[in-house]
Amino acid sequence: MKRRVVVTGMGALSPLGNDWPSVRAKLQANITGVHVTSEWEAYEGVRTRLASTVREFSLPDRYPRKKTRAMGRVAQLSTVATECALVDAGLLDSPALHDGSTGISYGTTAGSPPAMEVYARRVMEKKSLKSVSPNDYIQFMSHTAAANLGQFFEVRGRIIPTCSACTSSSQGIGYAYESIKHGLVQCMIAGGAEEMHVINVAVFEVLFATSITNGEPICTPRPFDRKRDGLVVAEGAGTLILEELEHARARRAPIHAEVLGFATNCDGDHMTQPNAEGMERVMRAALADAALTPDAIDFVNAHATGTEVGDIAESLATARVFGRRIPVTSLKGHMGHTLGACGALEAWISIQMMREGWVAPTLNLTEVDPRCGDLDYVMGECRPLEQRIVMTNNFAFGGINTSLILRRWE
Repeated sequence: MKRRVVVTGMGALSPLGNDWPSVRAKLQANITGVHVTSEWEAYEGVRTRLASTVREFSLPDRYPRKKTRAMGRVAQLSTVATECALVDAGLLDSPALHDGSTGISYGTTAGSPPAMEVYARRVMEKKSLKSVSPNDYIQFMSHTAAANLGQFFEVRGRIIPTCSACTSSSQGIGYAYESIKHGLVQCMIAGGAEEMHVINVAVFEVLFATSITNGEPICTPRPFDRKRDGLVVAEGAGTLILEELEHARARRAPIHAEVLGFATNCDGDHMTQPNAEGMERVMRAALADAALTPDAIDFVNAHATGTEVGDIAESLATARVFGRRIPVTSLKGHMGHTLGACGALEAWISIQMMREGWVAPTLNLTEVDPRCGDLDYVMGECRPLEQRIVMTNNFAFGGINTSLILRRWE
C-alpha cells in the first residue's frame, strides 16, 4: 500500500530572509536579494561582480562546539534551517528523531569549498600532513550536510545524501517522499544547502553563463527575458519535514501541504547542454506518479536561471506538457541561483504562496524571449491565483532533471 506523504515542518535561510514574513514582503515589493560585491575582483577571468547571500548569519551560541567543529558554512546553514523545520513540525524534542523511524535525505552541490582549499594547500603544496585535521575533510566531503545533520540531531534512520548540483535538494525531497510512501520510514528531514564561494562562480564563468550586468540598480538575472545575460550565483538552505499522513495526524502535527508526485531522470545526452525532451519526460513522469493529468496543475514554479539555452529548453518542454498558457514563475529573478538549495527553497516558497493564494512575478522579466514557449509568464507584480496543485521543476548539470508535485492541504 502506498502511503500518503505530507509536509509538517519547513525552515529556510535565503537571500531574501530567513522567515516567511520577511520573504513574502520582499517578493511582493519586488526587492532583490542580489547585490554587487568586490570579492571577485581578485580573480582573473571572473567578470561578474554579483552575488546573492544569506546576510548576517552565524551559528547560535547554544550549539555545542563538539557538534559543530566538523561543520563548514554549508553544514551550518543546513543545521539552522533544519532546526527551524523541526520546531515547526513539533519534532525537535521527539523520541522519533532517535528511534530509527526518522531519516535524512539532504543534498549539496559539494562540501564546503574553503575547507577543500585548506586541505589541498596543506597536502599538495606543502606536501605535509602537519596541521591537517580530520575535520577539514569532513567539512568538504560531498555528504557533509547530511552527515552533520545526522550527528547534530542524533538521527538514526536511513540517510540519503544527494549530490547532484542544482537538483540536490529537489532529489532530497523526492527520495524522502519515496522512502515514506513505500513504508521504509515514518518521517524524513529533506532538502539541501549551498554556500557562496568563488569556486561556484568560476564554474559558470568558464561556461560564459554568469550575468555581467554589474551596475546599480540591479536588474538581473532575467529569466525568460529577451535581454537576459546569465545567472547570478547564490547561497541558502531549505528543509522540509516530510511525514506519513496517519503518523502526522496521530500526533496532531501541523500540515502545510501534501507531496503527490515526484520523478527524476537523466537526459543521457550532454553534460551541460539542457535537453527539452528530458525535461518533458520528467514532468510527465511526475504527473504519472501523482496519477494526474496536466489539467490538474494550477501553477508551475520554473527552474529558469536566466541562461539562454536553459530558459528556452525548459519553456518549450513545459508548453508541450501542458498544451495551454499555464501560469509560470521563476523565483531566481529575486534570489539568484542557490544551486544545491534551490529545489528546497523554491518548494518552500511555492507551498507558502499556494496556501495564501497568490504567486510572485519573475523579477526583471519585461519582454519574453520570442523563442520561449507560449506560457502565461507572471510579470511585473504579484498575481492573486487560487492554486490547489503546483509543480516545481529543477534541472542540473549531467542532464539530471526533477519534478515535484505538491497539493494544498485542505
